[in-house]
Amino acid sequence: MRTVVENAAIATVSGPEYRTGFVVVEDDRIAAVGPGSYPGPVDERVDASGCLVTPGLVNTHHHLYQWATRGLAADHTLFEWLVALYPVWGKLDADLTHAAGTAGLARLALTGCTTVADHHYVFPSDGGDQVAALAAARERIGLRLHLVRGSMDRGESDGGLPPDRLVESTEDALLGTEAAIDRYHDASPGAVLQIAVGPCSPFSVTEQLMTGAAELARRRGVRLHTHLAETRDEEQQCLAETGCTPAEYAEKLGWLAADVWLAHTVHLAPAAIRRFGETGTGSAHCPTSNGRLGTGIAPVRDLLDAGAPVGLGVDGAASSESGGLGEELHQALLQARQRGGPTALTTREALWLGTMGGARCLGRADELGSVEVGKLADLALWDLTGLNYAGIEDPVAALVLAATPPLRRVFVGGRTVVADGRLRSGEEAVIAGELATASARLRER
Repeated sequence: MRTVVENAAIATVSGPEYRTGFVVVEDDRIAAVGPGSYPGPVDERVDASGCLVTPGLVNTHHHLYQWATRGLAADHTLFEWLVALYPVWGKLDADLTHAAGTAGLARLALTGCTTVADHHYVFPSDGGDQVAALAAARERIGLRLHLVRGSMDRGESDGGLPPDRLVESTEDALLGTEAAIDRYHDASPGAVLQIAVGPCSPFSVTEQLMTGAAELARRRGVRLHTHLAETRDEEQQCLAETGCTPAEYAEKLGWLAADVWLAHTVHLAPAAIRRFGETGTGSAHCPTSNGRLGTGIAPVRDLLDAGAPVGLGVDGAASSESGGLGEELHQALLQARQRGGPTALTTREALWLGTMGGARCLGRADELGSVEVGKLADLALWDLTGLNYAGIEDPVAALVLAATPPLRRVFVGGRTVVADGRLRSGEEAVIAGELATASARLRER
């Protein structure tokens, strides 16, 4: 099947931009990109007049299950928020997680996202198969999923935040993670589902789990992910317990490396930023969630200048209730400039964070993140014809600075997932109904 998207502005991210050009999709790959019109034979022509074509956005940090608990603990600090919500999350079962995951993925698709890294670390003892529930949600919506099998083995009785009944033993956490790798991880080109290893955070897991997770990931050739340096509270606790800052602790345990990406990284000393760059450690920047919880503004400009991979993350919908990725381009630019002044991040750098930066964090820069021949045909066609964009000459500026545009099409591996602003891979009303029912059932438990 050969499809051409034509008459569009194209931001390739990695190469030239075209004011009017085309992209040819053959099966699941990009076969040609160029200016003007495509003269060759095709099976389908998509008229993208008035659109900007970009790579599909890459979400480097999420918690899909949290879609069922949006709006709670709205005025809390991070630690207060976690203490309030852990007992609610402890009531999750596989059906609830599936409904929340499906809704979260649908929302992400409708905001230009084609690849999602979901960090799932809540495994109630009577919660059923949580990993299977999320894998099934991915199958329904059709996005790529990097499912981070998370874990917690440090409950309240050991100085952690989660209730004891919500944590696993260190052994069970590692066995469960390896079982997820065995069952679901696909290392082949074009993979739609991969597994990463993800202890929740240094303040909710033991040192044994952090080191065991790193050994497991490297033995199995998968990536590592956790939360790090999100708040001052975390830094104070880490210093008191280990004598190290969170970044120093991570490096001590082998967690600063090119196969690691870390969520938030708000509070990093200059030496830690240098080490991120030197080791190739990635950062998942979550501007809306950081603003919602008041944790601070990540040093994105400094990390980029140090050479570290930096991508964007929505974070869980319980701390980023909109749940969309497109708007994070705008928020990332605003936060960078609030921290570092008007030249701290350009519109095109913001787009890079949401595409190629994210692909680098996930180890998929050879397949994702830019509109290039041979790469996977994960594309977003942003419709810039409406009132919100009239008079903005630069289409990238329109995407990043104005309201998040509607989508004419979203392709994942050449398959249409969104068309004319509507989800094609599922019925939105059905998904919303399932989520409403699941959320009500969770509140009643």
